[in-house]
Order: sequence, then C-alpha cells, then structure tokens
Amino acid sequence: MTLRKTLVNTQPAVGELIKEIRTLTSLTQEQLAVALGVTYSTVNRWENGRGKPSPMGLKRIEDMLQTMGSQGQDLLQKYLTK
Repeated sequence: MTLRKTLVNTQPAVGELIKEIRTLTSLTQEQLAVALGVTYSTVNRWENGRGKPSPMGLKRIEDMLQTMGSQGQDLLQKYLTK
C-alpha cells in the first residue's frame, strides 16, 4: 500500500499557500471563497492563521491547484507532505 501525499494543514503553511494562490490568480479573498465554495470569513481565517481547512477544504484547494497549470503544479510540489 502506498501513502498518498496530502496538502499541508498546519499554520503558517496554509496561510502562505492561500496567499500564493490568490497572488497567482489575482483573486480577492471573496473571489477565492466563491471558487472554493466557502465563505469569505473562512478564507480570511485560513490566510491569517486563525483556522485550518477541513479535509474537504483541502481537497477543494488541491483541485483548484490541479486546474492552474504549471503554477498550480509548482505549488502542489511545494506544499505537499507525506
């Protein structure tokens, strides 16, 4: 059995990842929240270190990175853990 790598779910790494996604996509926190199907306050908490995404939230972030082409792949490699 092989272990699947997952996105980091610790602060400050999650906040850094969210900020990098927003920078690369030129999205506001509100726009990213809509794209991920969460509220603005949820994205704000993640980015500012006051909360961490649930497993479903991490999956949505990973799915978004998969659609971002090479930039998304670079972030996946940077933020994936074993």
